Formats: sequence, structure tokens, C-alpha cells
Amino acid sequence: MILPASHPESISQAGEIIRTGGIVAFPTETVYGLGCDALNPDAVARIFEAKQRPRFDPLIVHIADRVTLDSLVPFLSLRDRRLMEQFWPGPLTLVLPKRAQVPDLVTAGLSTIAIRMPAHPVAQALLREAGVPIAAPSANPFGYVSPTCAQHVAEGLGDRVDLILDGGPCPLGVESTILSMAGTWPELLRPGSITLTEIRQVAGPVLKANASGTVAAPGQLARHYATRTPLTILTAQGMRSVVPLGERAGLLAMAAPCHTDNRFCSIEVLSPSGDLREAARNLFAALRRLDAKGFDHLYAEPCDEQGLGLAIMDRLRRCAAPLT
Repeated sequence: MILPASHPESISQAGEIIRTGGIVAFPTETVYGLGCDALNPDAVARIFEAKQRPRFDPLIVHIADRVTLDSLVPFLSLRDRRLMEQFWPGPLTLVLPKRAQVPDLVTAGLSTIAIRMPAHPVAQALLREAGVPIAAPSANPFGYVSPTCAQHVAEGLGDRVDLILDGGPCPLGVESTILSMAGTWPELLRPGSITLTEIRQVAGPVLKANASGTVAAPGQLARHYATRTPLTILTAQGMRSVVPLGERAGLLAMAAPCHTDNRFCSIEVLSPSGDLREAARNLFAALRRLDAKGFDHLYAEPCDEQGLGLAIMDRLRRCAAPLT
């Protein structure tokens, strides 16, 4: 069932579903989330079942206020507080030590919890109405391209969701930046809309994600955000000649091509002007449209890995990673 999020009755119904152990898909500023009461293990188990998500992959818990934060986290450092003051509400997830009341299923048995305060008004309204912290991964089958509109959720999960709140397209289009605060120095676990430069201005030095293979936060698996059609990232020089003769292929272009390229059956342009924020906003929807066309192969142009480009290339690399 899809209801317009602009109606107060929709938010009221969604809050009741969350409180009584159900699951609700809702928009955030990043992507659509599939949410439940984070303190209800049975409800959390439904999230894993609906997404077919492996239980070693922890969830992000969404909160509306500092009172809820204090109930989930035993203490905060000065650096933690500075980051929250600067970036919350917004697309920054912090990995912090957790209190014992947080179910192990939410955190994949880790002693830390991934937590953020979303800025989207629908997400905020749902959190206030539900009155509980909401555990919410992206609202799509595990490993597939993330949803940025209500129709994407319906196509991927269907009646496995009790309710879908339609709040229109997500304004940012890529998942939150995830920063672990559990060690001596902050560690970037997943790039997102809030860039490394912005974080370093507040928190000082930031380490890159560890290569130990341990999944400490969502989005760290080698293959993720993936289309069903195989995808290859082109070199910075283009190399469109890699397209074999007779192959039915689609192209994900960062900016408007200078000329028509007949080697591709379809071209999705993320931003005609090459603006990275526009490209990020359109990334997942464009990948879904290309994937739906039944091509033999997809190709993607790279972008400069500065600022938001780091997050875009992270998603494309995981999409292009081979199946194991």
C-alpha cells in the first residue's frame, strides 16, 4: 500500500504500524529506508527477511532527538558533539558505542551502533509520530540499486512492506556518509554527500576504511548497489571502443556527450552540465532505467574522485564488482 506522505493521516498510520511491530518504507534526504522499531527484535528480523539481507550486515538507526540518542549511546566525546552540531540533522551516520538495550540483530553483534538524525521532513515526522528509534536500511532487495522514489520500493519489495510513504524523489540520491567514532581517530567507512573535506574541517584527521574484511557498517561489501546487468567502468579517457561489435549496451554518462554515439542503444546522462550533486541525485534512478532495458552490458563513465565524486565512484565500483 502506497500513501501520500503529505497527508497527516498517512504519517499517523505509519507511526502506528512501526509501534506495533510492522515495517514502513519512507523517504529520507538520501534514499528510501525500510524502517521498524529498532528496539523490537521481531520487527528487526522482518526487515532482514523482507530484504533477504545477511545478518552480519548491521543496520542504521534513525533518531529524532538527543533524548533518544542518549538512550542508545552511553557517552559522547567532544568530537562526536561537534560533528552532530555541524551535520545533524543530515546525511551523516556516526558509529558509536552502544547501550545494552540495543538488540544484537540491529548491530550484527557488534558493540557499536550506526546512528543518524535524518533531515527529511517526512522522516522526521514519522520518527516523532512513532516515538521510537527506527532501524532502516535502504528499501530494496539486498545488494540491488537503492530506491530513490516510492515506485522503486514497490517494484522491489511489493507486499513485503506494510506501508510505503510516498514523499517524492529523494533530494540527494546517495546514502549517508558513515564515520566510525569508535577508535582513536574518526574512520570513513562509507563516502556520501558530506565530504571528507567537510568532515576534516570539524573533526581533524580522518582515516580511510580498514581492509580487514570486517563489515562494521552498511555498504562495505565489495559488491553492492548492483544492477542485474553487468556493468563496466570506462577509463577517464573514455575507451568506448571496448564495446564489442553486436553487443546491446547502455551507457551511463556523467555529462552530455559531445556527439551522438551509435555504439550504445541507450544513454543516460546524469547531469548535462556535469554537476556532481545533480549526478548523484540521478545516479540510482538512471541505473535502474538502464537495467530494465534488458541490455547485454552496461558501461559507466567515471568522474573525478573529489568531494561528492568519491561517493559516486564508490557506488559504481561496488556495482561493477564481479559476483563471487
